[in-house]
Amino acid sequence: MAETKKTTVEEKKPVEKVETKKVETTADKKEHFATAKSINLPISTKQSVEISNFIRRKETSKAKMLLNEVLEHKRAVPFKRYNRDTGHKPGNIASGRYPEKAIQNFLILINTAEANAEDKGLDSKNLIITEMKADQGPQQWHQGRMRRRKMKNTHLSIKVMEKEE
Repeated sequence: MAETKKTTVEEKKPVEKVETKKVETTADKKEHFATAKSINLPISTKQSVEISNFIRRKETSKAKMLLNEVLEHKRAVPFKRYNRDTGHKPGNIASGRYPEKAIQNFLILINTAEANAEDKGLDSKNLIITEMKADQGPQQWHQGRMRRRKMKNTHLSIKVMEKEE
């Protein structure tokens, strides 16, 4: 028996050029920002809002320097919104305070955001704080005999971006 081979004759067609569009995927797209969050911190929300307004849109190195000056009582955080019965401080500000406990938490948060940026491959020397937000957290009751008070809780979130040159 003779085996028959199937042969296909391919017609030669002219090759058409097809334009392809490059679709950016999440792997190709490099993110130029990093974020960090802290939740349920036992600090004042009002002080946190004022500190957030103080360091927003500044470089992270300058923000840390300013916050360290506040810890040393060389510079006061200007209180522009929550400033009732707040005394004036030296410098070009009217009313201000030195909220030490809140500033320590802000310094930890900035360092965390810088570490997250370095982990993503961003240059930690050229970071600007683009978003700085302080929100009120859940308020639980202190236990007491005659009356109760609500605890202070605050959520902080930060977003840093590389400075465009």
